Amino acid sequence: MEIVKLIKKNKNVYQVKFSDNTSLNFYDDTIINYNLLVNKEISDLQIKEIINYNNKIDAYYKALSYINVKLRTKNEIRKKLKDYDKNIIDEVIEKLESQKYLDDELYIKSYINDQINLTLNGPKKILFELEKLGFKDIYKYMYMFDDVNWQEKIEKIISKKVKSNHNLSVIMLKNKIKNDLINLGYSKDLFQDVVENYVLLDNEEIINKEINKFKKKYKNKYSEEDINYKLKYYLNQKGFNTEMINDLLNK
Repeated sequence: MEIVKLIKKNKNVYQVKFSDNTSLNFYDDTIINYNLLVNKEISDLQIKEIINYNNKIDAYYKALSYINVKLRTKNEIRKKLKDYDKNIIDEVIEKLESQKYLDDELYIKSYINDQINLTLNGPKKILFELEKLGFKDIYKYMYMFDDVNWQEKIEKIISKKVKSNHNLSVIMLKNKIKNDLINLGYSKDLFQDVVENYVLLDNEEIINKEINKFKKKYKNKYSEEDINYKLKYYLNQKGFNTEMINDLLNK
């Protein structure tokens, strides 16, 4: 089989036309490596070798383009190149590592910095997510958390939870905040004092809403006296301030 024509497709890809009216797209790296000039004879065995080489180039450029968007892990590269032969994937990863496009330590440090500066996640969650990404021996990077003002981040979370609270008493809200902080990766020794010392007051509007909802639900079932008795019990169970409940019911 003979090469009869080379047609440039884009910046670094050529369409190679053969004497049997077939064609293949090859990167210029492949063309240079195999000296694929017009009128050159190529055997079927050579074609297989050239195609395999071109697939390596294709996988490499695809991985490089993927990395250019942001830093990637080896696992992410493997998933991105899942349609290629395993040997090709291994070679591409090895090449990217040697060129410092894949660098576990750089990725981990960058990831931790982004999580600290761009999210409200605590140290436990950050390290857990890194483990999920396939990294090992990550606890040696704990030193990166030393200078972070976790109290400031926790206060920001508390403030956000308080503003979005529409139905919880202070007691219930504090419990929810503590659970949320644990889920975000904060240990109790980081948040316990901050939460307990944060000034939280029962919201009169929330209690009134609960009172109106309860009265509307049971107004045709119980007397006003029974409703008030049951209402006090209901609101106390939800953790609302007893004195504030009495004041609002007596208005």
